[in-house]
Amino acid sequence: MKRVVLSIFLAGAVSAAFAQKSEVTAAKNDWGLFQLTSANASTPLAKKLESLAKGLAHTDKAIADEKSKVMPEAWSYRALFASSVAILDSTSAANADANLKIAQDAIAEAKKLDTKGNEKDNINLAETNISNAVRNGGIIAYNKKDYKRAYEKFVAATVINPQDTAMYLNAGIAARNIENYPDMITQFKKVISLNSPQSKDLYSEIINAVLSKQKDTTAALALIKEATAKFPDNTDWIKTETQIYIDRGDAAKSEQMLTALATKEPNNANYQVLLGNIYFSQALKLQADRNKIDSKKVKEFNEVTGKMNALLDKSLPFYKKALEIDAKNQGALETLKTIYAFRNDTKNYDDIKKRLDALPKQ
Repeated sequence: MKRVVLSIFLAGAVSAAFAQKSEVTAAKNDWGLFQLTSANASTPLAKKLESLAKGLAHTDKAIADEKSKVMPEAWSYRALFASSVAILDSTSAANADANLKIAQDAIAEAKKLDTKGNEKDNINLAETNISNAVRNGGIIAYNKKDYKRAYEKFVAATVINPQDTAMYLNAGIAARNIENYPDMITQFKKVISLNSPQSKDLYSEIINAVLSKQKDTTAALALIKEATAKFPDNTDWIKTETQIYIDRGDAAKSEQMLTALATKEPNNANYQVLLGNIYFSQALKLQADRNKIDSKKVKEFNEVTGKMNALLDKSLPFYKKALEIDAKNQGALETLKTIYAFRNDTKNYDDIKKRLDALPKQ
């Protein structure tokens, strides 16, 4: 009787082990069928997800058993099914996220058990699926205007692939859309650090955000210094820098900086224009102040007008110098036209207008 009982016990144990191994076999078969059906573009999403859920259910049973949970293929196929759900399910973010977690855990377990490397290809495919699922999740969320979730997904994508410039850029754009400017700046700076061809434009956007949103002129000046070191030909940043000094009431600093640049590059008309702008912008500010003066206060009005004209007089030589270097410099011509119009200097106004009109239309 003992021998019979033992025989029955052993038979039962073998049957149980076989049953659980058959779950792994069933999962493999379901994966093969899924690959065949998913290749057909006409297969509905719901049908694909149903097929994946069926295969994943087989792995649920396989990893629940002591005998088969040590099989690396039980985990690698689990990762394949779950990661595929994560990448395909565009209707339920919660389901996609849940399967993403299942896939990540399954990959970790598969790597631990796959000492012979037999499941390497499946693991690599599941990892690729995870990467794409995270990226897709960010794009889906962005298109739904869920910018917070989009930001989180794009950042997660950069963790998976630290060299993915596009995802840093997307993360920065998503952060901008929720007015999270510190994180926008962090992500855009990462794009710049990876030598993106968009670096120059991103510097401009960061500088603008620091100035207009964070109101931090000190940080903006540091950024301008960093940006101009990489792109010394961008005069827009130099213009911004001089304006910061002007707004701080330090026009002398602006002139000192630009004079040094103009001395270094005497044939650069743009520096002459920027030097003229130092005084022209101050004149514009005085004009705004003058417009607020009561018309009865003639003396005060005339005093401000005198100061305006003195600043315009200081600006004129720089614009004229710019035109000596570059007779078609549009910035110099446009500003001179404004100055001559303000002074009712018809002769010079008509001359400058004629030169402007002769410029090629953009």
